[in-house]
Amino acid sequence: MIDLFSGLDAWVLVSLLLALAFVLAFEFINGFHDTANAVATVIYTKAMPPHLAVFFSGVFNFLGVLLGGVGVAYAIVHLLPVELLINVNTGHGLAMVFSLLAAAITWNLGTWYFGIPASSSHTLIGSILGVGLANALINDIPLADGVNWQKAIDIGASLVFSPMAGFLIAALVLISLKWWRPLSKMHKTPEQRRKIDDKKHPPFWNRLVLVISAMAVSFVHGSNDGQKGIGLIMLVLIGIVPAQFVLDLNSTTYQIERTRDATLHLSQFYERNRESLGEFLALGKSVKGDLPEKFRCNPQQTEPTISALLGTLKGVADYHSLPSESRIEVRRYLLCLDDTAKKVAKLPGLAAREKADLDKLRKDLTTTTEYAPFWVILAVALALGLGTMVGWKRVVLTIGEKIGKQGMTYAQGMSAQITTACMIGAANIFSLPVSTTHVLSSGVAGTMVANKSGLQGGTVRTILLAWVLTLPATVALSAGLFWLASKALGS
Repeated sequence: MIDLFSGLDAWVLVSLLLALAFVLAFEFINGFHDTANAVATVIYTKAMPPHLAVFFSGVFNFLGVLLGGVGVAYAIVHLLPVELLINVNTGHGLAMVFSLLAAAITWNLGTWYFGIPASSSHTLIGSILGVGLANALINDIPLADGVNWQKAIDIGASLVFSPMAGFLIAALVLISLKWWRPLSKMHKTPEQRRKIDDKKHPPFWNRLVLVISAMAVSFVHGSNDGQKGIGLIMLVLIGIVPAQFVLDLNSTTYQIERTRDATLHLSQFYERNRESLGEFLALGKSVKGDLPEKFRCNPQQTEPTISALLGTLKGVADYHSLPSESRIEVRRYLLCLDDTAKKVAKLPGLAAREKADLDKLRKDLTTTTEYAPFWVILAVALALGLGTMVGWKRVVLTIGEKIGKQGMTYAQGMSAQITTACMIGAANIFSLPVSTTHVLSSGVAGTMVANKSGLQGGTVRTILLAWVLTLPATVALSAGLFWLASKALGS
């Protein structure tokens, strides 16, 4: 790993280390900010002592990051338009990364200080959107092109839908438990259990389910939220030291050949569908342009892009053999071809079978660009895991006692945690970032309503207010910081 950073100017190296420290600080804060939600019910119900719950939650968050893949990481990265991703420039990368991280960390710390279960996912997404919009304004790009709005809509839908579904599903699970075992001790609160049964802990089976579901929430939280940190670090590395990280330099000869084959098959695909795609892609009459110089993707330059990529990769068995500039160009070609293929898939006239083929080709094209070195995954896993082990008390109290007018019962805790673990696990499968905070707190609220415990209006309003304000606040903050940084760099 050390050799990757050799030969860098001192200011670039210092900036890189600071940027990495910022990302890891964000993940550490994410650990004690969001993971409190994962252990809130298990601590409140006395199913586990706080120190054990927090320790094991940290371990399972760590494992979740290690085993979670990078699908969610690149879903976050691709919120930025492809033009911003291919414009690799050290100063530009520094401004982008520091602006969005400063905004995200500021909001996270503020909401944590006041014990508000706000979402680190919303915070990060708002910060990225702010940078994209500010970049569009600075460079006179239409706001419609300043952000990958389709990806933003997909992620926004998952962030809006998941709390609503969490509320409903957790309520239904609790109703089912009350119907199945109406007289069970699992419907007691810890306070009632202590007064009536003179017992400190939940009944054995309830305690076991609470512990297992809490660790499951921790694991899926790590695999979802941890990937956001991985995506951020890859943005840092690609933006500041592009020559070393624009492509996976550890790619095997087979992986490089797979990329080259996918490019050839893509050309054949377009030729096969010339009748419906010829005009959109200007097949046979491609627009001439400064292909290596302009940082903008144009579907009408698809043919010369394919030709340039195949020419650059001809005879290449190891990315190390490519000059630095060629690596940057290869990534740019791959990202533009993927972006165009994504647009083509949305055009009318393509058969479902052809769209499925195109989707497979896109995955093969991005094999060596959508990756993360193991040391990046390990660093994020450690930061998130260690962050889990501090600062959890403020949010635990909010989740356990301040959402409902009565304390949480064991059945409510199980219902909320099982729902949260299943929903975040499903989101991981589809590479969608969701908010552990909002899914769990909504689940608890759903069980309070189903249990007819009532909701504390003040706490619910505060959570909703944080939910509503997080995106506009972080968008404005990161956009302002990026504008100031860009002006400073330009002056």
